[in-house]
Amino acid sequence: MVPQIATESIIYPDSDGQPMADNTKQFRWIVVIKENLELLFANHPDVFVAGDLLWYPVEGNNKIRQAPDAMVVFGRPKGDRGSYRQWNEENIAPQVVFEILSPGNRPKEMIQKFKFYERYGIEEYYLYDPDDNELSGWLRSASDLEMIETMDNWVSPRLGIRFQLMLDTLLIYRPDGQRFLTFVEIAQLQAQETRRAEQERQRAEQERQRAEREQRRAERLAEQLRALGVEPDFEED
Repeated sequence: MVPQIATESIIYPDSDGQPMADNTKQFRWIVVIKENLELLFANHPDVFVAGDLLWYPVEGNNKIRQAPDAMVVFGRPKGDRGSYRQWNEENIAPQVVFEILSPGNRPKEMIQKFKFYERYGIEEYYLYDPDDNELSGWLRSASDLEMIETMDNWVSPRLGIRFQLMLDTLLIYRPDGQRFLTFVEIAQLQAQETRRAEQERQRAEQERQRAEREQRRAERLAEQLRALGVEPDFEED
């Protein structure tokens, strides 16, 4: 009889030895999508968002795994993880997955990923090719992932985000209409807001100083009138 290996002794590596991205464009898109999803659900403690995290759906088998470029799990708490071991997560599978294509991806590899996501419960799967500006999406219907016919202006049922395909790029909008931004764009907007706030503070300070000068002028004038025996009767503005 072949001895059984205890599941406790099985090692589930936190890395598959593969790089997160093959080039700067792919990396930038992974970061933009993952970080903006983090911001979108920042106030939802039961929504876990991760990028390039190994997902093990089957306890006892460390060969069955994938590391989506970005994934969203509703019903699981935020927090650091070395990997997503589904049996330790109330057996909740990620509901939404994003993959960003690079020239290094091979058709066989992407077919295997699709079959994995279809088999292990993904509800929404989005695949973006930034080089050709092509976005594909699939939505679960019963046990299958069915292709979404038109992705332009498609709204994710789970995330509420909207995809808009422009001539040379993809735009993604939050439910409140705010566009997904890069870290640099976010920093620039924050800097603009800081400058506007400082300008408003300076205007308010200038107005306060002007009012104080007017008050002092009025008080001096009143003193001069009293010195002449005239009781001032200034009308308030």
